[in-house]
Amino acid sequence: MKKTKQEKKYKPDWTPENAGSEFAVSVVKGVDSSKFATAVKKVEKGNDVSVEKFVDGIISNDRVILAKAITLVESNSEKHFHKAQKVLNKILPFTGKSIRVGISGVPGAGKSTFIESLGMHLISQGHKVAVLSIDPSSSITKGSILGDKTRMEKLSKENNCFIRPSPSGGALGGVTRKTQETILLCEAAGYDVILIETVGVGQSEIAVRSMVDFFLLILISGAGDELQGIKKGIIEIADSIVINKADGENEKNAKIAKAELTTALHFLSPFTKNWKVNVSLTSALFGKGITEVWNVIKDFEQKTKSSGSFNQRRKEQLLEWSLKIVENELISRFYNSPKIKEEISVIKQDVLSGKLLPTTAAEHLLSILKL
Repeated sequence: MKKTKQEKKYKPDWTPENAGSEFAVSVVKGVDSSKFATAVKKVEKGNDVSVEKFVDGIISNDRVILAKAITLVESNSEKHFHKAQKVLNKILPFTGKSIRVGISGVPGAGKSTFIESLGMHLISQGHKVAVLSIDPSSSITKGSILGDKTRMEKLSKENNCFIRPSPSGGALGGVTRKTQETILLCEAAGYDVILIETVGVGQSEIAVRSMVDFFLLILISGAGDELQGIKKGIIEIADSIVINKADGENEKNAKIAKAELTTALHFLSPFTKNWKVNVSLTSALFGKGITEVWNVIKDFEQKTKSSGSFNQRRKEQLLEWSLKIVENELISRFYNSPKIKEEISVIKQDVLSGKLLPTTAAEHLLSILKL
């Protein structure tokens, strides 16, 4: 097959060795998609890597090994789970030295552009940035929907940035465990700023809130997001609010939205004690307001560490993480029980036909395992 002029002109800067850092970009201009897919598969094949090699590679920031390690913790295989736990236990002393920032907002608010602009600013300041994007999953394939799109193209090419999209799999419990373990891996690899992006379409914000230090909500003016955010309760868990796309003709509307939100915040209790939630205006496309947002995050980190609430929150998150694992394991054991599987097939028709109340059926199933 002859190459097009565009393909001849464009020279991709990825190789199988650095494909881990390019994982978020599955389609790059001028790159043979089949070759790229082969490179990614090569990166993600981690069964042949020993625990010791994983640990050494992660600590030395070998991004290929880091990509394989993340794939390992995301695996639902029991064999992979036990191996991943061994790796995590060994890298634990090298974790905890980052600021973890959750970023959410409705689709169209410009989250990806904002994250790219913030990430580029942080890298220019000498930081190492990891971006973990929790993508929605296909209800049919359970695979990532947004992972096939080219996003944050500039940021993904930076040596001091690692971008990793992960399919939610439709299970918030899975998001919680796997994303928290991925955070630990990135911290051990030396990334001191962890940005976690949610799709902003459901309860994933609550799950992410339970694993970050600072939660940033991105809105846009003129779309009803201000009131919608209050109705959904998302504003109540935010540490800061950004009204993005405050440029051009929209700047005036953004300033009005800021005033309205600032007034509304007076009637809400801040999620973080002794912290005042502020509203900022940004234009991520033009880099406007990005420095100010980062200064707010740094101020938050300094104040909460001084008061002790920073470390206290992390301790509470560890406990919540443990209890969530117990909850998910109980659910898994319940539905994987041969007795339950057999009994469900028996009573299914009675429930569907209306002969048996759902509550009675539930009590019967629970009594089998004495739960």
